[in-house]
Amino acid sequence: MKQLQLARIHRSSGAEMVSFVGWEMPLKYTSIAEEHMAVRDAVGLFDISHMGEILVRGEAAADFLQRVTTNDISKLGLLDAHYSTVLNERGGVKDDIFVYRLGEREYMVVTNAVNVEKIYGWFMQQASGKVDIEDVTPKTVMLALQGPKARQVLKQLTEFELGGLKRFKAAFMKVADLPLFVGCTGYTGEDGFEIYLMGEAASNSARAEKLWYALMRVGEEVGIKPCGIGARDTTRLEAGYVLYGNELTEEITPYEAKIPYAIKLEKGEFIGRGALMEQKTTGLKRVRIGLRMLERGIPRKDCKVRNGIRKP
Repeated sequence: MKQLQLARIHRSSGAEMVSFVGWEMPLKYTSIAEEHMAVRDAVGLFDISHMGEILVRGEAAADFLQRVTTNDISKLGLLDAHYSTVLNERGGVKDDIFVYRLGEREYMVVTNAVNVEKIYGWFMQQASGKVDIEDVTPKTVMLALQGPKARQVLKQLTEFELGGLKRFKAAFMKVADLPLFVGCTGYTGEDGFEIYLMGEAASNSARAEKLWYALMRVGEEVGIKPCGIGARDTTRLEAGYVLYGNELTEEITPYEAKIPYAIKLEKGEFIGRGALMEQKTTGLKRVRIGLRMLERGIPRKDCKVRNGIRKP
């Protein structure tokens, strides 16, 4: 099982560790409900280093990503980000991803942990011409600082002017004297940041530990809580965000999953476009919908949903 660089800190903080897609991950530190509410009311800190990071570089990088992803790469300015998907030829979702433009000819694709090898292999299979593809997941530590007070916490550790860092924007900056890449993105429905310690800076756990401790220290006065994957799931569910393996699979299209904003048919040809065009013409036979809970509780995968009077 793969180990997080911060595993020692998680255990010493009382985390309940569980196996998740080949990684040992913190499920919770206190309770999922308490961590969930910290994200909603104050700020939570997640270790999400299990997520995948793939660098795509070269003269043909933009053309390559335009063909293998569904959003419009040509609209990404320097240090912009957008949400997108990678499809199979049938229009089914191989993964939903974030794409950051790091440089003129350099992009970073952030994948779900369960799909890193699949997407890297698919990219390598589809690549041709002047494009270089590198899986840098093993050399990256990724944290998520999420909640209405996330900006207040981060600004105490950096000289970078965070006022200009709006949703789907990113920047290289120093935080706690560590060189980081920071995106104003997240998976909770709150304001916040996803923080990347990459390359040589992530080569030993001491730097990752320094970053974690610094964020927890300055966040103490506003009620920061360490959060596990349990609260990550409940916050994304409450926000209506899809999760691969649940609302997204290779048998579900983006239109069926109700994420049309990740699709730009007008940009031209890309893998899976034909299948999506057909769906637009013929209509959908199924679609994801949201449900509002009438009683306290967390809806889980495979829970029964009934239409009408509850059976005794």
